Amino acid sequence: MANVIITLKIMPESPEIDLNELQKKAIDEIKEFTGETETKSTIEPVAFGLKALKITFVMDENRGGTEELENNISGLDGVNSVEVIDVRRAIG
Repeated sequence: MANVIITLKIMPESPEIDLNELQKKAIDEIKEFTGETETKSTIEPVAFGLKALKITFVMDENRGGTEELENNISGLDGVNSVEVIDVRRAIG
């Protein structure tokens, strides 16, 4: 079977949220959900000092959907919303 490459966009509750700490917690949730996996994260300016955290990771497509992971990350302190913004199938 193939792997899928997923990108999550995580919006903090306010510009005062420490995105580095939030990134660490979100990556821990991703690794707990998918097992050890490659991740790449970036911080993207949104507006008025607010920045979004984008995390891209690889998981086995047999794992199914990401709803449970999204709910877990949404429950972290300082998270306003979590959205899957990209899903791609990786073959090979």
